[in-house]
Amino acid sequence: MHVPIERLAIDIKEGLCESKVVAKQYGHVEIYWGGNLAEQIEFLAKGVADVILSKENVMQALMAESTHNYRPIIGYQNYTAFFISNKEKPKLNKAYFLDKRIGLLDYPTSRSGHILPKQAFKQLDIDLDALDIVYASTHTSLRDKLAKGEVDIISSYWRKDDQVRFSNNYIVPIGGEIVGSRWFLKMNDENIDLACELQSVISALARSQSSSYFKSLQQYWQCEKSPYHFLGEQV
Repeated sequence: MHVPIERLAIDIKEGLCESKVVAKQYGHVEIYWGGNLAEQIEFLAKGVADVILSKENVMQALMAESTHNYRPIIGYQNYTAFFISNKEKPKLNKAYFLDKRIGLLDYPTSRSGHILPKQAFKQLDIDLDALDIVYASTHTSLRDKLAKGEVDIISSYWRKDDQVRFSNNYIVPIGGEIVGSRWFLKMNDENIDLACELQSVISALARSQSSSYFKSLQQYWQCEKSPYHFLGEQV
């Protein structure tokens, strides 16, 4: 399995290792993590990972679905990226950002926390070396830094519970709708048991997250319990 960040690798490992279906089919679990797009491309191009969290456009570009039979199991909803401030509405001009402490994510494959804000700075003709950028490992960490005043502005998506600490009057969109990531399973056979088990494990992990975004999932498999009921041996 390959995922973009260490925290996610740690969180999902427990559910996978406790799964009887995974134990029966694999015996053990290996999880690799890294936000480097080149690493993700290598995993996909060679079909190294049985399960991978990726974007549909990356899958299409590498033809991984047709080459290695990767099929979507479960996916996150589409979203919009925003610059978020705690004290004022951000302004999309060069002068505004030059004296701000800016919070971004430290993994380069995040569109809302890394790619889109840096694209915005480039469009505004801002040299990244001229900016005071503070990196964080998660979107939650970014929000904590903003709430504590450690940064003046962050780049992220807007969550329903953000209204508790921040104001939606102090956000500015920096990109159109972003297609959410999806979990893909390499399926050479119609391995329904594994597909449904992965969908169940990932759904349970999502429900345990504090962010409402991760709880809004699109499931691609109709998984139901068997309609057959087996009786024990009768004496």
